[in-house]
Amino acid sequence: MPKKLVIVESPSKSKTIEKFLGKDYKVLSSKGHVRDLAIKGKFGFGVDIEDNFKPSYTAIKGKKKVIDELKKEVKNVDKVYLATDPDREGEAISWHLYDALGLKDDQYERIVFNEITKGAIEEAFKNPRKINEDLVNSQETRRILDRIIGFRLSKLMQSKTEGKSAGRVQSVALKLIVDREREIEAFNADEYWTITANFKEFNAELFNYNNKKIEIKNEIEANDILSKLSNTFTIANVDKKTKRKKSRMPFITSTLQQEASSKLGMSAKKSMSIAQKLYEGIELEHETVGLITYMRTDSTRLSSEFIGSTFKYIEAKYGKDYLGAVKVNKKAENVQDAHEAIRPTSINRDPLSVKPYLSNDEYKLYRMIYYRALASLMADAKTNNTTVILDNNNYQFKANGQVLIFDGYLKVYGDYEETTEKTLPPFEDYKTNVIVSNEIIKEQHFTKPPARYTEARLIKEMEELGIGRPSTYTKTMDTIKTRGYVSVVEKRFVPTTIGIEITDKLQEYFSHIINVLYTANMETNLDKIADGELVWYKLLENFYNEFEVALKEAFENMEKKEPEKTGEMCPNCDHPLVIRNGRYGEFVACSNFPECKYIKTEEKEITEICDCPNCDGKIVEKKTRKGKIFYGCNNYPKCKTAFWDKPLGKECPECKSMLTEKNNKTKCSACDYNE
Repeated sequence: MPKKLVIVESPSKSKTIEKFLGKDYKVLSSKGHVRDLAIKGKFGFGVDIEDNFKPSYTAIKGKKKVIDELKKEVKNVDKVYLATDPDREGEAISWHLYDALGLKDDQYERIVFNEITKGAIEEAFKNPRKINEDLVNSQETRRILDRIIGFRLSKLMQSKTEGKSAGRVQSVALKLIVDREREIEAFNADEYWTITANFKEFNAELFNYNNKKIEIKNEIEANDILSKLSNTFTIANVDKKTKRKKSRMPFITSTLQQEASSKLGMSAKKSMSIAQKLYEGIELEHETVGLITYMRTDSTRLSSEFIGSTFKYIEAKYGKDYLGAVKVNKKAENVQDAHEAIRPTSINRDPLSVKPYLSNDEYKLYRMIYYRALASLMADAKTNNTTVILDNNNYQFKANGQVLIFDGYLKVYGDYEETTEKTLPPFEDYKTNVIVSNEIIKEQHFTKPPARYTEARLIKEMEELGIGRPSTYTKTMDTIKTRGYVSVVEKRFVPTTIGIEITDKLQEYFSHIINVLYTANMETNLDKIADGELVWYKLLENFYNEFEVALKEAFENMEKKEPEKTGEMCPNCDHPLVIRNGRYGEFVACSNFPECKYIKTEEKEITEICDCPNCDGKIVEKKTRKGKIFYGCNNYPKCKTAFWDKPLGKECPECKSMLTEKNNKTKCSACDYNE
């Protein structure tokens, strides 16, 4: 019997790790979180506000069985290893397991690893430690904050607006979207003109007059300038420089989500789900191994082992000229944990070698992660940049050219970065200092409003402003979409009427809390708790005292939005019918709810197609819950006859079943017959 029990979060992770350990170890999964704050006490917070916000926990629905099974296993082993994820959330899960399983300090060890490989697992078992209570306090303080704000503000929004929820991070993210929409609405386009000289091999644009920047505001000014120009230009200056183009840092959570969105068309939710699989383990030909390091991280650091092996790989495959240097992120602040960046667990496991074992999306994401990490340690690319200044009656025109002379890191990362080469003629070969244009043209333009946020751009903005952490970005994006606070138009966020209403109501009473600076400062304070520099319940106490004052005023004074009346009266109680918002969109119901629960149902036009072949009913056009059209008997559920393709009411000449039509082609619904 195994004498040592290892508990991880994910079942797939447990299978991978168990293959690395000997027969003395048994690896089981907690299947994620096992406990959460109980919904009891004042306002259902699950904390005792009067006793330093002491939390009360309960097993998550369905997890009592998991806890009981783990308790039985604990009794049969000498040592328990808590091997949950290497971040604050993982630390908190380990603590909940420790507490729920009734473990003693001499009975358990906490182990952490950044990648699921045999070497990393073995090293983790050589360096066990105890649970870091500061990290746990930080995570649990975040959970309590989100519970207090979520419960109280959500109740307020439900009682005063058509909205269903509000939150510490989600409401600030929503405010960014609403503020951007208002910038767009208030934007007034300004007219401006450009003048371009077209030559046989290149174009040059007017930018200066008498060596000072020039702006052309209307067509009259453009025509006036054109009248002073000839087709003959003097070459005033030719400037040639060699420039270096540096590769970017390896991925962190936010940059991975951004690049997966812009380069691969993946949502943050999808990219993180795929990254989770790559991290937890992929079954290859001779081994099951995690292909990437932990995917929730703020750090751009790479391990010395990975750096060393990658430098050897670069020199062997591409040559010494392609060797780069280790990059240091001097701007990094508020990095949550001393983790590594997201990188491949082995540089020798190139994308093509593992492609047969991955789905198409897994391969695309792994390939990008692999080459981003590899490129970060490769030499700079080099370009020859040429800038030419042409003079025409004291009006200066500029032409730029760029030629790649050394690809450097672009040799592997060129697919993910645009490099436009624009060649200019060798001006030094001209016999005279004069050049003649084919034509000089004017063109009208208008300034454009700021662009709406894409998911990738919003995540980038949140990261730059210090709002949220790696584990929160995906959930925030998902929440504002599923709550109906934003719609996605051409992959960009547009706030809905409800989203704007909630933002305005929150700003009216909670602008001192629901704002970028306050939210970013809260993250800094949570970091201080993790570092042991701040007492967790003091932070909650200061926040709560300020929050409750504003909340009381809002409940008393916030104007309740009355639902829009339809002009009809309820047939059951003669109260006005109003438009309400539900889970599946707008519906019409009685304003006297909950006393009257009348809901108006729309009379649907029934399109009869033909007689039902199996009863005396009619085949009619129907829709699934997701809106897909199909054709079924109107005697359902007594008759379950149905077709995906439109039935024609004719028998198949071969099997006598119903003939159907799709894309103007007739075929049998049962056999291979088609016309």
